[in-house]
Amino acid sequence: MSVTQEIADRLEAAFAPTELNVVDDSESHRGHAGFQEGGESHFNVKIRSAKFKGMNRIARHRAVHQALGAELIGRIHALALDLDV
Repeated sequence: MSVTQEIADRLEAAFAPTELNVVDDSESHRGHAGFQEGGESHFNVKIRSAKFKGMNRIARHRAVHQALGAELIGRIHALALDLDV
């Protein structure tokens, strides 16, 4: 399974989002730190979920990191998050 799909599956299970978009943006970081051939190192994630209601920005980020898990986070160099209700 690709890292992109693994991210999407875990976030779908944890947040039942109304909108989820996971984009592998690795190629645009070619030549920069953390780039690896074949991609799957830099991601942009947009999630809209009612589960974020009442959470501040930091709490939302922590919830996403927890849902992804330390092992998966350890394989990702950069993760840009756009999180809202």
